[in-house]
This record gives sequence, structure tokens and C-alpha cells, in this order.
Amino acid sequence: MGSFIVTGEKNPFLSWFTAGLKDVFSSAGYRYAQKLEEAVGIVFHCINKERPRPFRRKAQATFVVSILEREDEPEHVFKSAYPYLIKSLANHLIYIVRTSEKTDVYFVTPEQGFYKIPYNPGQEAFFFRRVFKRLEPIASSQLVINNHFSEDLHETLANGNEITRKISLSGKKLDKMNLLPAPFPLEEYLTFRDMRRLKKLYGIGGLSFGNLSSRQDEKRFWMSASGINKANMKVIGQDILCIKGYNPEKNAMEISIPPHVTPRRASVDAIEHWMIYKEHPNVGAIVHIHAWIDDVEATEVNYPCGTLQLAEAVAHLVRNADDPSRAIVGLKNHGLTITGRDLDDIFERIDGRVKTQVPML
Repeated sequence: MGSFIVTGEKNPFLSWFTAGLKDVFSSAGYRYAQKLEEAVGIVFHCINKERPRPFRRKAQATFVVSILEREDEPEHVFKSAYPYLIKSLANHLIYIVRTSEKTDVYFVTPEQGFYKIPYNPGQEAFFFRRVFKRLEPIASSQLVINNHFSEDLHETLANGNEITRKISLSGKKLDKMNLLPAPFPLEEYLTFRDMRRLKKLYGIGGLSFGNLSSRQDEKRFWMSASGINKANMKVIGQDILCIKGYNPEKNAMEISIPPHVTPRRASVDAIEHWMIYKEHPNVGAIVHIHAWIDDVEATEVNYPCGTLQLAEAVAHLVRNADDPSRAIVGLKNHGLTITGRDLDDIFERIDGRVKTQVPML
């Protein structure tokens, strides 16, 4: 089991709440760190409504769950909560709305995951078990967000090819679908420095709208980079990356780039795409969107984006599809991963079927 720690400013209610978190996680075998360690897996970070200061990670693979309490009912809970997730640079937000009549605990994710657990006095054990069930996938997950770049992309591919040009055209199609998940202009909430940290720590470039990839050969595939304008992908090594593998020892995606290029990071979903391409030779392209299609089979657990566990869960659903090369699978509270013979095949199959609102379960 991993380790966890509680930090930040705590009022009496948050002291009670975090003590409950400590007990339920410790009972499940997680180790409470007496002091912050670089290897700590998850941080429960209490923040102040007026000064939501971020927790400064010492390790990129540390998950941060910000916790905020307010004592009045906002008109729009999600809209009032989401900026605190961004301002505190967290992977997850626990937003507690406590009034004289009731206490509701909301869970908010960067992809607009949003659901609540009500607290009923006298049912503490049951309540914290439900909270643990929501948070345990975060605590047990392994992020795959490291990149290892090699300047070994052959000169014949340094300026792209027909496959990368098709990715660029498909990015324009994705842009027209208007699936950008972030409901706020992030630059209005974050300083330039914090915006830069957000892109680095989330590895999703300030919440860009999905990603797409296409196979180059049996070992490599091209994929849109993290945090770019999908409607304007041009530069190989920056907008479009050549993914050549996954290094489990370094827990990093291996990426080929042309010489003298300052690369952008790979999408956090690169590990998921790699697993699917590796197992299914007939898969020629993959598209991931933060949207939904009715009657799709979805992962059972809400694993965080960019984790080995989410990639394995998606790969399992693709494997069990009637035709893995043309599968549409759901990622619980997150979106869709769609495989196809090529990118045109994918966009033709989903045309007119996509719903922008992902159901939250």
C-alpha cells in the first residue's frame, strides 16, 4: 500500500473530516507519513477560501486532493467549486458545503467529474467508507507522465508524412466538435507561473480537449502532444510526437524527436494508446474525447487520467469488444476512447452520436 499525508489550514470541521480520512485510509493499509516525503503517494491538502494556496509537490507522481469547506449554499456548486481545483493546482477537489440544514461533500476532477456524497450525523463509519471508495483509485494509481526524448527520428520523418498530415486535419475536426472541458478561462484564475506548473503537473496542458493518434508501423505511432491547439498542429516533435514505446524501469514514455527541437510533453493518455496498439495490430488510429455516446460499456472504476490502471482498464474493454479495431469504450466520469482502422473511420462512426455531457456516476 502507498502512503499519504494531511497538510494545510484546518478549522474544527476539517480537523474532524481529515481525522476520518486518516482512520479509514490507515485501516485499509495505507501508511500515514509523519512528515512529508518525496515518495508520498497522496496529499490531502486543506485550503482557505480566500487564499487557496497550492501544495508544492516534491515529486511529480504525487496526487494532491485539495479540501475546501464553505458554510453557505452557492447558487451553482460546480461553477463555484471548479476554480478552487485550478487555483490549488490539485488533481482532485473535495468541496464541502455545510449549512445548518445539511452537509454535502462534492468531488470535482479536472475533466469536470462532479458528484456528491451527503453526510448524515450518526453514520460516520458508513460516510467515510463511501468517501474512501471514491478516493482509493487515486491513492492506488501509478501515474505515467514522464517522458524520455531521443533525437533519433529519421530525417525522412522529421517534417512529417501523410499520417501526420491526416492527424493535423483530424485535429481540426476535433476542434469543431467543441468539446473543450474547462468551463473557465484559466488564465484569469492563475498567474503565468502557476499556469506553467499546471501544464507540467497535470500533463494535459491546461485541460486541452482530448487527443488523437495514428499508427506509423508495428512499433511506433504518432500522437498529438499535450496542451496544444488541436486545430493547428504543424511541428513534428512539438505538436505531433512519435511515440516508440514505454519504459517500465523509468516509468516513462519513449519519444523520438528531430534534432534541435524543444519538444512538448506527450499526452498523459499515451500509455493507454501504446497498450492498445501493442496488443491489436489492426488498430490504425485512436481518438480520446471528453464526451459520451449512449449505451457504451465503461470502466468500472474512476481511475485518474494518465495512470497505468486506467490504461489497463481501457485496454481490457477494447480486448473484449466484438471488434477491437473498431471499439468505442467509456472511461467512467471522464469520456470515450475510440479505436478505428484509421482516423477517417473513427470520425465517420461517431458523427452525430456524440453528447458533450459525460454522465457522472
